[in-house]
Amino acid sequence: MNIRDILVAGVTFLLAMCSAVAVAFGQAGDYPDRPVTIISDSAPGSAPDVVLRFFTDSLSKLWGQQVIVLNHPGANGSIAARAASEVGADGYTFFVPALSTLVALPSAGPNLPVKIPRDFLPVAFLATQPMFLAVYPGLGVSTLPELIAKAKAEPGKISLALSGIGRTTHMTAVLLQERADINLLVVPYSRGPAAATADLAAGRVSVMVEGFSGIIGVVKAGQVKLIATAAAKRLPEFPELPTIAETIPGFSAAGWTMLAAPVGTPSAIINKVNADLNRVASDPTLQARLAAVGNYTQIMTPAEVQAFVVREQEIWQPVMQRISASSVESGPK
Repeated sequence: MNIRDILVAGVTFLLAMCSAVAVAFGQAGDYPDRPVTIISDSAPGSAPDVVLRFFTDSLSKLWGQQVIVLNHPGANGSIAARAASEVGADGYTFFVPALSTLVALPSAGPNLPVKIPRDFLPVAFLATQPMFLAVYPGLGVSTLPELIAKAKAEPGKISLALSGIGRTTHMTAVLLQERADINLLVVPYSRGPAAATADLAAGRVSVMVEGFSGIIGVVKAGQVKLIATAAAKRLPEFPELPTIAETIPGFSAAGWTMLAAPVGTPSAIINKVNADLNRVASDPTLQARLAAVGNYTQIMTPAEVQAFVVREQEIWQPVMQRISASSVESGPK
């Protein structure tokens, strides 16, 4: 190849690169220029839903476009997953799955568990929500050791409200009973935490595992007592609240929320949304608002989100398998 051929090849390569950059910029440079929809498989008012609303409010202000949340709870997340997978991959519809949607057994619903990046592409991490253990004050216990002792003295008699079968709250409750060697009476609820927390506050059930934002109202009203958190260490916002790990070494459990996009969504848009969400998550005001309701942000790239999901699947899928193998005595309310 002579000098002229080398120069022509070089110019051709540079033109191709410039064209690719122009296409990518065109895909994300003026994005978004219309409202964006986020489909969630969590019930309105649940801990993941509260977190998502904080982020969508901030994104709407940043983008100057409305970010709309559509809640499609039920069927272990398969309803929302199907709805999100059937939309176009143009970057204007995203999906926020619950942890349980990503670790569900295939028998739990069609097209479950959702796999990333087979079914959806990772976009950004939103927040993690340590689980909290709450009790009805009339139960007569104020600490986790007291609850364990009472449960062992009265096996199968202390009622435990579950705000969703197969959800993070359920998996945490199963793991707690296994590690503490106790047996609680499971009372499942199918429509999110509202009905379960109302029954807990009224004393119709005695114990509940939930993210703090799902029970904050009844806790602040003094109707429900927090006795432990499943965070790995004591939380700055709850310095007097012991961790479960202080009684059961190594115990930790948290829900989390992440944003995913339909397969085929342009990488330029995914990278822009990731950068914008990380910008929002870095805002001290948002961090303080989230921490006040027991949620904590983490900054991740799309690749880091994918690695995080894989690790969580490895941790929780064995627990989900044990849940599937056992039967729930009571029907949903």
